[in-house]
Amino acid sequence: MKPYALLFLMLWNATGMAAQSSAPRARDLGIPFDGAAGRFNAITDVAGVEVGHTTLISGNGALQEGSGPVRTGVTAVLPRGRAEGAPVFAGWFSLNGNGEMTGTTWVEESGVLEGPVLITNTHSVGVTRDAAIQWMLKHHPGFLWTLPVVAETWDGILNDLNGFHVKPNHVFAALDGARSGPVAEGAVGGGTGMLCNGFKGGIGTSSRVLPSEAGGFTLGVLVQCNYGSRRGLRIAGVPVGEEFVEPGICRAGSTPPKRDWLREMPRCGIQSSYLERPLPELGSIIIVIATDAPLLPHQLRRLVKRASLGLGREGSISSNGSGDIFIAFSTANRAAGDTAGASVQMLPNGKLDPLFAATVQATEEAVTNAMIAAVTMIGADSIRAHRLPHERLVAILRKHNRLLSRSTAPRR
Repeated sequence: MKPYALLFLMLWNATGMAAQSSAPRARDLGIPFDGAAGRFNAITDVAGVEVGHTTLISGNGALQEGSGPVRTGVTAVLPRGRAEGAPVFAGWFSLNGNGEMTGTTWVEESGVLEGPVLITNTHSVGVTRDAAIQWMLKHHPGFLWTLPVVAETWDGILNDLNGFHVKPNHVFAALDGARSGPVAEGAVGGGTGMLCNGFKGGIGTSSRVLPSEAGGFTLGVLVQCNYGSRRGLRIAGVPVGEEFVEPGICRAGSTPPKRDWLREMPRCGIQSSYLERPLPELGSIIIVIATDAPLLPHQLRRLVKRASLGLGREGSISSNGSGDIFIAFSTANRAAGDTAGASVQMLPNGKLDPLFAATVQATEEAVTNAMIAAVTMIGADSIRAHRLPHERLVAILRKHNRLLSRSTAPRR
């Protein structure tokens, strides 16, 4: 890539993140959710967790492998922030395994996550993994080996997937730019070129704070949403996907796509509640769960499975072509990686139910936030992915008496 092109991409990243961070969220529209959110309603409500994105957007028109159009990126989640590389207890779960999350063999065996979790596109897992090792050698050296956790979803409709546009410096930028506070959502980072429930998708996040009688713990969820059909979409319990009259993903140009399997893509502007893109269930979702509750690895393996129930609330069937892979970690127990022996704390199993509920609730809201924040995007072969239409969604939910008034909706 030419230096000026790289500069353009990085400058877009800085301005694009600022714009995305001020995008409306599901609660701003009056969509009701169970549970109390934290200050940022984000995974960063768990103290110490930081998130960074690198967003890559360039080119338009017909797909030219190796040249573009580019609609991709990298998202980094750092359990203890950039300054600290201490391990955390962790657990993972694959609801459907048509995808990749590296490093999980060791997470399963040891119960420990050592380093960040990174999310990108399917064909950039290798470069992202190698770059993560380089970054850790620079910032947290001293290990004999490390097995980074890198997950993916497939952005091959909007993005030049086989162009390998994610480079090590993009991974470094996401890691070095990780921060606490509000998290940019929608078409940013690894979620830039992703589709979700038949509309534009990407990154979404949410959190829950338990009441004091349940321990007062915080739990946060971040998703990279790229799964599901429009007709299956449910929001606030309403099958809203059946009530949209235009395809959310369609062909905007007059020239047929170069890729044969996309030749049946519906044309934009056609009204039909039954029209969807070819293979509408093809896609994946990565879910990252963080909590400050003192959970041991076997408890985190129990917790992480509950993300499936939140996904089901949105209408997911976890289709054959979907990689639905989740990881959870706890920032408690600072000595999780102590090799000399240490005492650890554990929440009794009988007190896990509030955290299970929080996982379900925050997963549901994070998926919705990913679609609400996303902006309409035209990618390779002039295929257009529309954002979820806010006004139409509000009207549908109001019709079903499932909308909070704007004055009572918490703005988080």
